[in-house]
Amino acid sequence: MGESKPMFKIEQRVHSIGDTRRIGTVKYVGPVEGYSGDWVGVDWDNGDGKNDGSINGVRYFQAKFEKSASFVRPHLLSSGITLLEALMIRYRGETTKEEEEEMYVLSASNKKVSIELVGKDKIQNKLSQFEELCGASLAYLGVSSAGPPSQVSSIVPNLKELDLTGNLLSDWKDIAAVCQELPLLSALNLSNNMMSQDVTCLPILRNIRVLVLNYSGIKWTQVEFLKNFLPSIEELHLMGNKISAITPTSTTAQSFGSLRILNLEENCISEWGEVLKLSELTSLEQLHLSKNNISQVFYPFTNSMDKSTHIEAFQNLRCLLLGANCISDLDSVDSLNYFPSLTDVRLSENPIADPGRGGIPRFVLIARLAKVEVLNGSEVSYRERKESEIRYVRLVMSKLHDNQEEIKRSHPRFHELKRLHGLEDERPSNGAKGPQKMSSGLLSVTLKCVGASMGEKPPLTKKLPATTTVGKLKILCETFFKLKSIKLKLFLQEEGSPLPILLDNEMDSLLDVGVGNESIILIDEDA
Repeated sequence: MGESKPMFKIEQRVHSIGDTRRIGTVKYVGPVEGYSGDWVGVDWDNGDGKNDGSINGVRYFQAKFEKSASFVRPHLLSSGITLLEALMIRYRGETTKEEEEEMYVLSASNKKVSIELVGKDKIQNKLSQFEELCGASLAYLGVSSAGPPSQVSSIVPNLKELDLTGNLLSDWKDIAAVCQELPLLSALNLSNNMMSQDVTCLPILRNIRVLVLNYSGIKWTQVEFLKNFLPSIEELHLMGNKISAITPTSTTAQSFGSLRILNLEENCISEWGEVLKLSELTSLEQLHLSKNNISQVFYPFTNSMDKSTHIEAFQNLRCLLLGANCISDLDSVDSLNYFPSLTDVRLSENPIADPGRGGIPRFVLIARLAKVEVLNGSEVSYRERKESEIRYVRLVMSKLHDNQEEIKRSHPRFHELKRLHGLEDERPSNGAKGPQKMSSGLLSVTLKCVGASMGEKPPLTKKLPATTTVGKLKILCETFFKLKSIKLKLFLQEEGSPLPILLDNEMDSLLDVGVGNESIILIDEDA
């Protein structure tokens, strides 16, 4: 008899027997010095191992981390099952409530959407009912291949959405086989499968419109290959792949002519110039860039001195998500006005949008962003926009008075908004001449006690001068609510903002901190 071939191959994906979520990559197959028999060296995805690929001073392979690897007996590892076997496991027998909750695909906004399931009264050993299945979730079932040709297509001929998150797939040849078995497949989720670098073996996948490759180790160079096989792609999700550079070719815009949504969240992009390489994607409507390292945003003008002339960039982009980056300058905020179709912007968790880190409050963001209809996931109503713009104009007037040069440089919408809202006659509160609407104007403010030791006190609505300082308001609150023995801190609760804004500078006036008519101020105890 000839020598038997090893059960596992180097770089093969495996999971622990009995735990399909404990997944790793085979890095070594053979003997281990000091131990009998054959062993399999595995580098585990979750980093939960015992060594770095060496034992007793002998190195067998180099693991990703100091303790992400271990040596395992072959019989304790599984090389996976076929797609058909997974369908049988998931849908032929009884399903638990927990399993049913996992049956979903990702929508355009990358949210879980329940898929169509075959009712339990139909699935008991009635394989003919599989024909009704339009969507299937086979996450973390150990799928490693499509299986024998034609079997899957004869069982689930109408499958359109398939979630294969967290399986053992890595070879694009297996993905090609799956797609060929399912001619109607339009949405495919391959998240948490460590995909091979070789993408050259795919056939043309004309029906795939949604492809999810989150946490799959894919690089942009592979995306450039993929585009040639995905002529109908509309959504591409690439979260968590450590992508730092976009390397388009001359055919990128043409090949991605149908791409509407591109998700690059949780990557390593730091230079806005990389993002601009996507500017010629003519159908692109949503670009998700939250949780990168971006510190600056700008629109690609052909002449930096003349902003009336610019290239045709991001013409149809209406949603730009930039949350949790490193943006701290107002120029980046103002540049968003030049994107011709942009109405939905996320800037939360950036220094510029956090007053606690020297940023600006929501009402200033709204006033500076002329066309935005949704900010940080919250709709900007007509009333909120009007009030925000008026507050902003008055804030600028109170701080800069008649310093026209500084206003023109730092507040490009100031004069436009002043005219729009009929504020031409107003003057700063300490101006020598003109009507004193600012100083004599009263703001209707609702005060609410929220401190644990304050007891239940009904809210009070008071009319206060816009020039009242934060320090003065604290003294007034002590009187209004009889809080003499408690040290106070105040917060401004803004419409549309998830968290109230701390008013920590006692010298600032209500106008300075953005308090407007009908604002709500929360009164808490200072620890």
